[in-house]
Amino acid sequence: MNIQLPYTSGRQPVLGRNVVSTSQPLAAQAGAAAFLRGGNAVDAALAAAITLTVVEPVMNGIGGDAFALVWDGHRLNGLNSSGRSPAGWTPDRFKGLEAMPMRGWESVTVPGQVAGWVALSERFGLLPFEDLFLDAIRHARDGFPVSPVISRQWEQSVKDLHTYPGFTEFMPGGRAPRASEIWRFEAQAKTLEEIARTRGESFYKGRLAQAICDFAKEHGAVLDVNDLENHEAEWVTPISTSFRGHEIHEIPPNGQGLAALIAIGLLEQLPLEEFKKGSAQRMHLEIEAMRLAFADLQAYVADPAHMTVRASDLLDAEYLKRRAKQIDLGRAGNPGPGKPTSGGTVYLCAADSNGMMVSFIQSNYRGFGSGVVVPNTGISLHNRGSGFVTTPGHANQVDGNKKPLHSIIPAFMTRGGKPLMAFGVMGGNMQAQGHTQMVMRRVLEGENPQACSDAPRWRINDNAELTVEPTVEPSVVEELRAMGHTPTVLDFDNLDFGSAQLIEKLPEDGRLAAYIAGSDHRRDGQAVAC
Repeated sequence: MNIQLPYTSGRQPVLGRNVVSTSQPLAAQAGAAAFLRGGNAVDAALAAAITLTVVEPVMNGIGGDAFALVWDGHRLNGLNSSGRSPAGWTPDRFKGLEAMPMRGWESVTVPGQVAGWVALSERFGLLPFEDLFLDAIRHARDGFPVSPVISRQWEQSVKDLHTYPGFTEFMPGGRAPRASEIWRFEAQAKTLEEIARTRGESFYKGRLAQAICDFAKEHGAVLDVNDLENHEAEWVTPISTSFRGHEIHEIPPNGQGLAALIAIGLLEQLPLEEFKKGSAQRMHLEIEAMRLAFADLQAYVADPAHMTVRASDLLDAEYLKRRAKQIDLGRAGNPGPGKPTSGGTVYLCAADSNGMMVSFIQSNYRGFGSGVVVPNTGISLHNRGSGFVTTPGHANQVDGNKKPLHSIIPAFMTRGGKPLMAFGVMGGNMQAQGHTQMVMRRVLEGENPQACSDAPRWRINDNAELTVEPTVEPSVVEELRAMGHTPTVLDFDNLDFGSAQLIEKLPEDGRLAAYIAGSDHRRDGQAVAC
């Protein structure tokens, strides 16, 4: 690993025995405080995650979903705490719509995140559950100065969501808080206290659950107390693929992590080393592999109980070899899905001196999610229901008691079965693309976590258009155009390229574990060691 920083960056790698990296400094410091109280990496991750619902509400909230990968010192464990659709949803409810509603109550599925906090704490945590909420409650009650990037995103959300039920609670005075203004939310502090005291029970079976469902009924939605009470966080077996002697791990469907593994598996078949780092040829191959992976993702991935192919079918070595042959080394393509053999997000990571490493992600999806905020609670509800499709017969067609295709994904890398790096890149469909790019930077280029994050990025956006950061060399952009791509170079302050956090384990010295971490300069975040 190269410790140098080959790209323009405002940050240095952070090294230490206990490390947490998040997209907001106050959340990272909450994780560090958990370490100092005797907590482990799971405690630090949860303290940071809970605090993020307060200090970065534009990207997550109490009413979202969560996923995690935890290296417990011996093996990798996966947690899927995404919620299902209300039992009262049917295809007929959305009949005639070309796509699912993006906002409002008809986009709200069961929020699984709180149950995920509880499940992680019960299985791996050392600190009392209530201790994990201390900093979040303090910031909600006493207030904190809003950071610049978050203020800009909040202002846009107000423009988009001010008419949705309850959203005005996030815009007192009729606007978003400006950068450096103090934001406090007493109702959210009380809700977090109640979740902490009841270990999440109030959110699924008690007063908070009733408040959510009463508000749903008031607005003609069908989410009810049974939907909430029936939610369970699920422990799952991670899926993986190999790349140049490393193993890349993701959560299995219903998430888009499979798309990252497909792209990486395709790139394993290609002569990447023949092309120079940062070249148009190298970028072209990564983009083409991602397009093939997205075609399969959209065609096949859904709630695993409804998929017509297995994840293992899409990761089969022979299938990937056949798909890789569809990539022209010098020309852009327009791929469809293959035919396998049948058989607004925050990301953070943490690691401790005993060798535990956590890759964690939670989200309300787009901005504040659905735009629906339950009165007097500070609970903003996600819009994961918009991840379904209305196409009859599709594996991901909307229906009752079903999990939608999900965008948020944590990632983990091992080498020879031993832990190497917890990492993730928040930001819609950028996440699978970001994972792929982080793997290329780390494995092929040997770059350290901060450099992996700093490297110029490309993105295939939701309309299948290729965009690139302005730090990509103009000559590379022109070469991509000559290959048949149509890249758009976005502005320097554009936030479309996600935010990465990465923690890599340093070589063992026979005693306590040590790490090197990076946090994305594109956001307000921070890596903290203690």
